[in-house]
Amino acid sequence: MAKSMSLLWGAGSPPCWRVQITLEEKRLRGYKHRLLSFERGEHKSQEVLEINPRGQLPAFKHGDNIVNESSAACLYLENQFKSQGNKLIPDSPAEQALLFQRLMEGLGLTDKLNSVVYYDWFVPEEERCDSAVKRNKEALAAELKLWEGYLEKAAAGSYLAGAFSLADVIVFPSVAYAFRFGLSVGRFPKLAKYYRLLKDRPSIKASWPPHWLDSPQGYDILKDL
Repeated sequence: MAKSMSLLWGAGSPPCWRVQITLEEKRLRGYKHRLLSFERGEHKSQEVLEINPRGQLPAFKHGDNIVNESSAACLYLENQFKSQGNKLIPDSPAEQALLFQRLMEGLGLTDKLNSVVYYDWFVPEEERCDSAVKRNKEALAAELKLWEGYLEKAAAGSYLAGAFSLADVIVFPSVAYAFRFGLSVGRFPKLAKYYRLLKDRPSIKASWPPHWLDSPQGYDILKDL
């Protein structure tokens, strides 16, 4: 069944990583995939546009079905392959409620991270201003403090919604991304503990961004947050 799937992806992209983790968790190995370069603009190639007219990655197909939004692709895979691999949506209504809440909030976390990390890339030079940078950093810091609070209330050694779930699939790549760009372990200890809890999970290790392995040093953009 995995042979009928294809994934075009970019390394280090949280949305792409989410889909890769889900495929690993559902044991859907052997799918066709190709790593594209954001720097060379390959995400705007005709190959991508034929699947995803927004010119964004991931671009995912299963047979004739196209699901490009990462959270939608993860939900699709869990629903299509419920009995295969690890269960990523619990049966308990209370756990489901928390899972879907954290999943949706996780998408906002990614947006706030991007607004700081890639400000210079997204905003033309003539439109940049220090006050906007400050606002974006303050918004991100406030968001991360919320997640610190969520993890403070979680049971010791647990994940975002009890057992490992789609909430973790959606949120972990952004947490890893934050630490890659210099987030302080000392100022965000609960997020650091959560990062350490998940980073060696087989599905996450198997899909770890290859250039992060080649260059583990990372950056310091978020060091003062």
